[in-house]
Parts: sequence; C-alpha cells; structure tokens
Amino acid sequence: NRNQKGYSKKNNGINVNSEIGKLKSVLLHRPGAEVENITPDTMKQLLFDDIPYLKIAQKEHDFFAQTLRDNGAETVYIENLATEVFEKSSETKEEFLSHLLHEAGYRPGRTYDGLTEYLTSMSTKDMVEKIYAGVRKNELDIKRTALSDMAGSDAENYFYLNPLPNAYFTRDPQASMGVGMTINKMTFPARQPESLITEYVMAKHPRFKDTPIWRDRNHTTRIEGGDELILNKTTVAIGVSERTSSKTIQNLAKELFANPLSTFDTVLAVEIPHNHAMMHLDTVFTMINHDQFTVFPGIMDGAGNINVFILRPGKDDEVEIEHLTDLKAALKKVLNLSELDLIECGAGDPIAAPREQWNDGSNTLAIAPGEIVTYDRNYVTVELLKEHGIKVHEILSSELGRGRGGARCMSQPLWREDL
Repeated sequence: NRNQKGYSKKNNGINVNSEIGKLKSVLLHRPGAEVENITPDTMKQLLFDDIPYLKIAQKEHDFFAQTLRDNGAETVYIENLATEVFEKSSETKEEFLSHLLHEAGYRPGRTYDGLTEYLTSMSTKDMVEKIYAGVRKNELDIKRTALSDMAGSDAENYFYLNPLPNAYFTRDPQASMGVGMTINKMTFPARQPESLITEYVMAKHPRFKDTPIWRDRNHTTRIEGGDELILNKTTVAIGVSERTSSKTIQNLAKELFANPLSTFDTVLAVEIPHNHAMMHLDTVFTMINHDQFTVFPGIMDGAGNINVFILRPGKDDEVEIEHLTDLKAALKKVLNLSELDLIECGAGDPIAAPREQWNDGSNTLAIAPGEIVTYDRNYVTVELLKEHGIKVHEILSSELGRGRGGARCMSQPLWREDL
C-alpha cells in the first residue's frame, strides 16, 4: 500500500502543512494554444466567460512565475513533469493515451487508432502540448463512419479531443495536503483530463515515488483543489461548493483521520453559495497569516451567518460533526485563537466588494506568513491588506483573470517550510 508500506519522507515530493509557510516549490502550467482554441460558442462548455488574449496572458503568467522565483520558490511545470514521465516509458505513454481516449468516449477503431497514431508520431513534448491544446478534426484525415461523427452536437464540434484552457489553474486537479495529495474527481468534463495527467505524474515520476494519495480520482463524488485549504498541521478547511460535495468531504475526513501518515484530526467544512461567481472556497476566503484571512462578505447572510461544520474523529471510525453558523467563531475554535482578523474583499463596499471578488480579490496566495501575491487590479482590497500589515506582491491581471481565477488558483504548492 503506497499510503503506508515502505513510506519514506526522503522520497516524497510533498510537504504542505499550512497555507502560509514559506513557499519553496510550486506547480504551475503556462497557458498555451488551448486558450486560443476557445470560441464564443464553446466558452460555456469550457467554463470561461471571456477569451483571454494568449500573448498577454503568457507575459502575465511569466511575470507571476518570476515573482515566485524572486521570492525563493522553485517553479515546476506540470507539462514538463508529464513529458518526463512519458519520455521515460513508451508503455506508460501508450497506457495514458488509451486511458485518455477511453475517457473521451473512444473505443478501438478508426478514430481511436487514428488519434493514437497521430499523437504518438510527435515528440513527447509536442504530444503533451497537443493534449492541452486539443486535437482539431481537420488535423487528421479520418474517414468518419460513426453516427456521432455524422450528426448532432458531436458533429458540430471542431475537436476530436477538446482543449484544456483551464489547466493554468493548477490548484484544482489535485491538492497537496500534509505529506500527501488528493487527485481529484473534477466536476465538469471540461477539466477531468487534467487530473488524469496528475494521476500519471504522481504514479510514475520519481520525484513523487513515496507520496501518499489520500483520495484518487476514481470516485463518483466531486472535489476540487480550490476548495481545499490547509489551515495548519492538524486542520484543513474544505468548501461545500458548486465543485465539492459534502459526501466527498466526509469520506476524505475518514481517510485523513484513519491513515497513520496523516496528521489531520479536524476538517472545517464551509458551505458557500453554489454558483459560478463563487465556484471554490478560495474565491471567497483565503488564509494569509497566522490570524488573518481574506473574506468576501457576500458568503454570509444579512445577519452575518454561514453554515460551518467541524468534523472530528468519532467512535467506531465514524465522524463527529458539530454545526456552527459563525465563521469567525469556528476559526477561533479549530485554530485555538483568541482573536483573528477577517479582512473583507473590497473593504466590504457594496459595489467594490462584488466587483473585486469577481476579479479574484479574495483569491490570494500566501508565500510566507503575512506576505501574499495577488492581482493588481483589485486596488481597494490591496490597499486594505497593506493597512492590515500584509506585504503584498502585485501581479499583472488584464488577461489571466478572464479565466476566473487568481494567484492561488494558478498555483499548487508542493513544498512549504513548516511553521
């Protein structure tokens, strides 16, 4: 059992015991041709509200990555890890392609064989880039005889394999948690191939040889990394959201409580509105210091209440659940704090707050206690954060933000210093 037998911390590539420990290594994906394969007709299907201008988006992403490097973090690119895995073993490459095509709905036959031949004819690097970019139907000369190729919505699709434009939000397909990781069953088909890539990287790359997998992607219930926050070595917060179900949270809590490699004994489940504007917990709430958090006030009702559930180990491997309606009180309780500072996105202003939340004003990435990276466009929130003593690194945000994600969404920490 990879999660227990033969485990070696020396051969594990994950160490994330907080949201705020100094960031030492982080997983990224540089946006590529997949972004230019969005059209107005496919925006909704691909979970976009607009089409970013790729040339500027890449410049902004490079600026973001350089900001992380300038502050001591190694930047690791998922596309490079995948290339290394598939270059090392042709058998692994073939297995992955078979898995990818099966999940896309193909079975051995004319189209399946044509796609396999086309992708394996490329260099491994080009193949990986093509999988992210998508495979257009006019790239291959395949005689289409299947009904799905002749009529209906599939025939109107320009792609055999759809592009993966959300992939630069590397937070979601997986989540580093303590010394292990969840590989996530993502909610929408548009994103599900992303965690398949993670699955192969985690299983085959020597960097992650002994990394425990708390939960794999082979489930019917959904979870995404934007809902998974590591508050400290014993406590995680998970959003009950559009993208993460309460059933998943309970099942993951049981695994974390039972697994001897896990240090977690508390899960704080926070119920947020189930809509596109607030798709993940980290779009409305992030931890930025030992006792400081950003929050979008719109997640609470008029009386300031919100459903919060504290999950802890119970008898006979069951989970005990305590229900509260005060987020601040719940945080104080699980973190053993007498006071804490909830900094409201947009200073709580009824116009600035929802505008800046839409532009990811609450989606901050802590790179050290009290030190964050966030979009420059959210100037009301940025100034308020500075007033509260937070050191802010502002990054460019004209095009990246069109994908509905900020600095935390675009990063998956692999290693943080322990507090």
